[in-house]
Amino acid sequence: MTTQASSEHGPDILPHRPLNRARPVSRGLLSIVIPCHNEEEVIESTHRRLVAALPSTGMDFEILYIDDGSRDRTLSRLEAIAAADPRATVIELSRNFGQQSAMSAGLARARGDAVVIIDADLQDPPEVIPEMVECWRSGADVAYGRRRSREGETWFKLVTASCFHRFFASLVPYPIPVDTGDFKLLDRAVVDAVCNLPEKRRYLRSLVAWTGFRQEPVWYDRHARSAGETKYSTRKLIRLAMDAVMLSSDTPLRAAWWAAGLLATVGVGCTLLACLMPTGDRTVVLAIAAVITLAGAIQTSAVAIVGEYVVRTYREVQGRPSWVVKRTIDGESAAGAEHADHAGSRVA
Repeated sequence: MTTQASSEHGPDILPHRPLNRARPVSRGLLSIVIPCHNEEEVIESTHRRLVAALPSTGMDFEILYIDDGSRDRTLSRLEAIAAADPRATVIELSRNFGQQSAMSAGLARARGDAVVIIDADLQDPPEVIPEMVECWRSGADVAYGRRRSREGETWFKLVTASCFHRFFASLVPYPIPVDTGDFKLLDRAVVDAVCNLPEKRRYLRSLVAWTGFRQEPVWYDRHARSAGETKYSTRKLIRLAMDAVMLSSDTPLRAAWWAAGLLATVGVGCTLLACLMPTGDRTVVLAIAAVITLAGAIQTSAVAIVGEYVVRTYREVQGRPSWVVKRTIDGESAAGAEHADHAGSRVA
């Protein structure tokens, strides 16, 4: 039976575009999206290793470099790479918009049956891409790189990153992988689904998981930077973590209800104690505490109610669809596939 894949969404998103679900065993087009920001020291090595690793996938490929407002010689070196290799394309952004925006720009430009996102710093080895392609051919819609080890990272960063991944996964209302970054392969249907989402402020790790397509890990060892320095300071990492939580989860708002419940419980407890204890200074203190905590519970509940309306307004403004269709199986295509199978059997 043949099926059709799609990234069909609700009525407020682009119309359904059926796609051929068959994964190419050979050939087909593989797109590589690489956001770049001040990577002059490593970008040529990145291109050499990509060009050496990608032929083993058995697919034609294009390499999309997105220059995210680099202030060094990254852009001039990318221009030289594109002039020497017709498979390379350089997209220059007008300024530094950030890694999430640069990756989104690359996804919007990619034409491949599958698209790989990889950083330019070579911490994620290009030699893992053929394994991702095999995982995709085996039926995975998303083949994400999961880290076995992380060379060159401090214990503090390792611990905080691991804790955040698990904390974040516990907050979002859909499954999201842990111990992974942006290094992943996406099927064409996933790329279309993500690109069609209208929201402007993005956290792609969450958006890819939100679409609900099948995800499978490809384990690898993350290397230390071969050159240059990280572009994420502690302040930028904190900002990214805050964006991830606020854009993907309503749980922080729900904490107001827990606070209101706790205050109400304390207030009721103080009220009961004040009523049961004999009159005295302690009774007065308990009565005051009861009034304060119950009033605080009422105020916190009021804030939480207003917050519920605000978050619902925010989710509507985001414009995400109410559903995503993974594939469509119709009678005509199924009958055609069955007829083809019977014909193949007779030929055999």
